[in-house]
Amino acid sequence: MSSAAVKLANPNAEVLRRGDALAMNIQSARGLQNVLRSNLSPRGTLKLLVDGANQLTLTKDGKVLLSQMQITNPVAVMIARAATAQDDVAGDGTTGLVLLVGELLKQAAAYVEEGVHPRVITDGFDAAKAEALKFLDSFKTTKEMDRELLTSVARTALRTKLAESVATQVTEAVVDAVLAVAEPEKPIDLFMVEIMKMQHQTATDSRLVKGLVLDHGARHPDMPKKLTNCFVLTLNVSLEYEKTEVNSSFFYSSAEQRDKLIESERRFVDDKLRKIVDLKNTVCSGPNKDCGFVLINQKGIDPLSLDVLAKHGIFALRRAKRRNMERLQLCCGGVAQNSVDDLTPKVLGRAGRVYEHVLGENKYTYVEECKDPRSVTILIKGPSAHVLQQTHDAVRDGLRAVKNAIEDGALVAGAGAFQVACRQHLLRPAFLNSVQGKAKMGVRAFAEAMLIIPKTIAANGGYDPMDVLVALEEEMVDGRVVGIDLNTGEALDPVQEGIWDNYRVLRQQLHSCAVIATNLLHVDEVMRAGRASLKAPNPGEEE
Repeated sequence: MSSAAVKLANPNAEVLRRGDALAMNIQSARGLQNVLRSNLSPRGTLKLLVDGANQLTLTKDGKVLLSQMQITNPVAVMIARAATAQDDVAGDGTTGLVLLVGELLKQAAAYVEEGVHPRVITDGFDAAKAEALKFLDSFKTTKEMDRELLTSVARTALRTKLAESVATQVTEAVVDAVLAVAEPEKPIDLFMVEIMKMQHQTATDSRLVKGLVLDHGARHPDMPKKLTNCFVLTLNVSLEYEKTEVNSSFFYSSAEQRDKLIESERRFVDDKLRKIVDLKNTVCSGPNKDCGFVLINQKGIDPLSLDVLAKHGIFALRRAKRRNMERLQLCCGGVAQNSVDDLTPKVLGRAGRVYEHVLGENKYTYVEECKDPRSVTILIKGPSAHVLQQTHDAVRDGLRAVKNAIEDGALVAGAGAFQVACRQHLLRPAFLNSVQGKAKMGVRAFAEAMLIIPKTIAANGGYDPMDVLVALEEEMVDGRVVGIDLNTGEALDPVQEGIWDNYRVLRQQLHSCAVIATNLLHVDEVMRAGRASLKAPNPGEEE
């Protein structure tokens, strides 16, 4: 539909034609690129976001920035949505994707201004993308994922989001957490890693708990606060008086009848409690008489029931979250029960230590020292809410990085090594001559755009990007893999230094950046012509 036809159908429509539409797309992409450019690499800077309620978010995570920034430009919104999808698929690489899209459009703009049709350039993009993906498969390193290698992967991911001291502290916890929940021949379920935030001490005090941390404590003052060598019973049974599900009424003519009614209602709950106490007395006898007994119930426990449990030395928690019931079975063993009729010692789990920790007005219950736990907790500490949130986002990315490495069985050398090598590979005469006609220009544009990653890493490290690129190219002889040393600005061997990127993150980046840039280059008209623009202007407004 031409702009004249749109204007005829809707005189209020706003239309941008060929040159203007392409210029707006390129400017929007580069504007978003300039916002996120300074965040890349361990030396990247932070952004401080302030929302409408004056809540602060301090972050350099591209996913968080793109999700929370108020972006109004339609092209920038499109790129932001595609970039956040990158995080959903691969767990990282959001900032790098935005930089690549902006640079692809910048390189393409130089050829478009000389009269090359965008379709020709995008044909070159498609050829370069296919070749880059083939090169990525040959460039990747396939290794057995031992703990030392996974630690390097987690360290690389975390140092781009956190201070070095905090990242070093959290790295070990992230790797051990993923290894604890990983099972052979099964997909890794990261939901079995609980991330608990506690506003207390400093971020370097964060640690891994090989068990579960619950964000509430016992509801009775006489219950034991610390137990060792515990039996753990997980229940989904109501231990409180409940109203009937249907409308009903009871009539009594004397106080004795009323007392009998109350007694019969209470007896219903007391029978359940008796079975729990009998089980406790059975298992906590003989050689196990000093063992503790812990009851964790998903439903409620009324005050009278709590009093009975406290008198028998049972540590009871009520209204536990549903997701924690599954985690409890994985870390302690045992089977969750929906009834107290068939309670046997076989349904109980075991924990080496269960204790309550009070922090201000909040209570936390630690279930620790479990044997071979399949569910663990990463305890994040920090002095303020925004430090906790920043660490939480980084830990999430670290967990995904380790998971990706285990599932891919392969890694790619980091520190900008792949992008430099990919550019050199795409500009080889053997490949360029295989591309027909003007599409070679698109290949060259794609190859040069790859350098935006190492250029930005160097610039954020305080070095001259061109000097660093020249140094890298001089070192890249005989197929050597070289990256950028942020401490000196010289070339280094990322494999030797343990700097690794995820294979699936780079694969998704290469695919997505070419698709987004191609779609934006194919746009020749931008029209704001929704139903709202058909309305007549209000009196006094300019038409």
